[in-house]
Amino acid sequence: MANLSRYVPEATADFYRGGVRAMLAAEVPFLVAGAYALRNYTGIERHTKDFDLFVLPDDVPRALDVLSKAGYRTELRDPRWLAKAFPREGEGFIDLLFGLANGLGTVDGDWFANAQLGEILGLRLPICPPEEMIWSKSFVAERHRYDGADIAHLLRSRAARMDWDRLILRFGRAWRVLFGHLVMFGFIFPSDRDLVPATVMRQLMARLEAELGSTAPAARVCQGTLLSTEQYLMAVREWGYEDARILGRVIAKAEGRK
Repeated sequence: MANLSRYVPEATADFYRGGVRAMLAAEVPFLVAGAYALRNYTGIERHTKDFDLFVLPDDVPRALDVLSKAGYRTELRDPRWLAKAFPREGEGFIDLLFGLANGLGTVDGDWFANAQLGEILGLRLPICPPEEMIWSKSFVAERHRYDGADIAHLLRSRAARMDWDRLILRFGRAWRVLFGHLVMFGFIFPSDRDLVPATVMRQLMARLEAELGSTAPAARVCQGTLLSTEQYLMAVREWGYEDARILGRVIAKAEGRK
């Protein structure tokens, strides 16, 4: 499978290679994500100005130290989920992601246990599992960025080999988000809808049926803020809904995850 190096300026590609080689030499575990992982799974070529790596939260300080010593400018952009590395000159940057921006969860050992290998920029590198890619992308629903198409493409190319039990477990109480993407997949690729096992759809439909037979929660909470940082603020600021993030009603906490 072709890699994206021919779509990236050589100086930028060298910066990315230098970063991952420094991480490999220092034995800092990482998984390639973003456009490069999507290309590996789907064949879709898309050049962005960043190189995404998932790392374990406890490895972030060491990763930043390694990249700094390699000559790159580093910063911890958000202590909940994001750090960055920049070249001294030129464009591009490396994103070190260690959690979901909405606080639903962090990178854990299962990501690495289920990683796959692929050729990225001429190197053999570990790639984020498609299940975790779908999970993390499912909560990106901003006006300026929506990852639903990436999810549909991942399902089309990987659904037949997906670990559905693990994927459903990842979503936990947010199963409606997964269900919504699976329903849309059947609309986007109707001839491929059977790639999603009928047992999975029936399981999630049974959950929906059970909810329809129960009383709606009394608390007026908006969980839209878990999907978008801005688009549901009116509900919180003006309409009297409580922000699921601030209340700590994020799914990870309810299930005992960090």
